[in-house]
Amino acid sequence: MKNVDAAGLGIGDDHPPRIMGVLNVSEESPYDPSVFDDPGEAAQYVDEQLIDEGADIVDIGLESANKRFEVLTAEEELERLHVALETIQSVSGDAVYSIETRYASVADEALASGFDMVNDICGFADPAMPGVCEEYDVAVAKMASPPDLERPGAVEETDWAARKSADWAETADYVDQVYEALKQNGFTDKTIIDPAFGSWSETKTLEDDRETFRRLREFRALGRPMLVSINRKNFLGSLADRDTDERLAVSLAATSMAIERGAHIIRTHDVAETRDAAIIGDAFTERSSTVIDGVRVAQLDVVCNRDVRAYLREGGIDPELAEEWISHTLEIDGLDPSARDRLGQLAHDHGAHWLDLADGRSLLLGSSASIKHISRSLDGADGDIGQLQDELCKVVR
Repeated sequence: MKNVDAAGLGIGDDHPPRIMGVLNVSEESPYDPSVFDDPGEAAQYVDEQLIDEGADIVDIGLESANKRFEVLTAEEELERLHVALETIQSVSGDAVYSIETRYASVADEALASGFDMVNDICGFADPAMPGVCEEYDVAVAKMASPPDLERPGAVEETDWAARKSADWAETADYVDQVYEALKQNGFTDKTIIDPAFGSWSETKTLEDDRETFRRLREFRALGRPMLVSINRKNFLGSLADRDTDERLAVSLAATSMAIERGAHIIRTHDVAETRDAAIIGDAFTERSSTVIDGVRVAQLDVVCNRDVRAYLREGGIDPELAEEWISHTLEIDGLDPSARDRLGQLAHDHGAHWLDLADGRSLLLGSSASIKHISRSLDGADGDIGQLQDELCKVVR
């Protein structure tokens, strides 16, 4: 995993989770508490509500990315930039300042005038953006997005048959598309990836965000630090049936889980509370790394076949080899003796292990490949055995 230096702030596995607080200087932004057009008031907000509460990074947006609003031109963003610049010049606290923009010309002006990093919500759709970031040697958060300046985050609207291949597009699900969108147009040496949570298009569903969150570990195979923006998002609020102003608790629960699954930066409006949740997530994350005489040994964060497939695919190795290497331990209870005997024999036949415990439970231990073979051997079975086949299929998907 590559660590990134953002104006002296370390970001990655070797550093604590970082909190990115949000300031907007766009009157159309939907979250009123973070919107300012007066630099003095904005600076006070940054000092008291962001930096003093624990923000390591302050992300300043010049326009709302809400799909309901028209996209500003680069010239229109530049007209607003002075408010952001006057703000950071008036802040007394210490933080890394990030400019949220999709335009290389705006990033260039912001970096030349005091900003430290870039948050590109269009994923390098402006082909000059990587060059600008490399010229200033700054960190840049790259959000998964089609190569279109007017459609940030709408990865499912991309013509993947043309950009990737027809065969790939036919089988790829939403998370596959997000993963591929992050790779489009490459990375700089200091790129931080962002899987693009939120309602970026009309066709994106809440389940799309939930599945992305479930599979967050897969993105670690890209070898880059990861930023997630999940604060008060719909995909969380709908689970608990909470409106935006009641979603703090679900956001904090998800923050700890996101850190445990590999996030390095949490972008939020609720800085103090999110900082605490991130600390808890980090404290109970089992992810180790050691450097001995320049040799780095890290424990990969993998829990299922898909995680390993992602690492193999990025390394140019057949991802199907994951089935031979990943092992599973399943507890099975409630089977009658004949069913236990049958499964025990199938386990033996396919290189797995079946252990009958003294209390009636059984353990099935084996590779993904062996469990898949056992599952296929149960084709046509009915009753408990038939239902068990479905569960075995879920394990090795």
